Amino acid sequence: MENQNTEPITNEQQEVQPQEVPQQELPIKSELEIAIEKIAELEVANVTLKDQLLRKAAEFENYKRRTDQNSINFAKYASENIILELLPIIDDLSRSLKLGKEKSENDPFYKGVELILAKFHKILEVQGVKSMESIGKEFNVDFHDVMMQIPRTDIAEHIIIDEIEKGYFLNDKVIRHAKVVVATSPSESIKQSEEVKN
Repeated sequence: MENQNTEPITNEQQEVQPQEVPQQELPIKSELEIAIEKIAELEVANVTLKDQLLRKAAEFENYKRRTDQNSINFAKYASENIILELLPIIDDLSRSLKLGKEKSENDPFYKGVELILAKFHKILEVQGVKSMESIGKEFNVDFHDVMMQIPRTDIAEHIIIDEIEKGYFLNDKVIRHAKVVVATSPSESIKQSEEVKN
């Protein structure tokens, strides 16, 4: 047997030799922990999707409600333009009857015009048209247009004393304002005439 060199290792030599550093073991996630994290992510995604779905459903309901309301309004007021075209004819027939009444109520022509006007009113009534009753009521800018003011002491101010042209509603909407004559106090009319002069 050969004699091996077995010299003792000094402290210096020990320091020179590289020491092995033990590797730190990274914690390995178990399948259970991974599944729990995945479930948490899916729950967050589920809440987000549910919120988006509820918002879309609400938007759709609002859209549907608006569309339905627009359809109802269209059907309700679709005839407005043709009715507005017919109103001047009704005005003319009414004026003819007013003038003819003074001459002869027994005239067959007068009775014929009266029947035609009654039929017109019936058709308009079926379509949802109503005439305004203005005489004796207080002036209201939403329903009336003032054509003239007459000073009166026997009637309160702003009361309608005459109607030049009838106003009409289509269902609940004003389609034509009534053109009216309104009573004013005598002092008010004097004040207005002085303002005009100045």
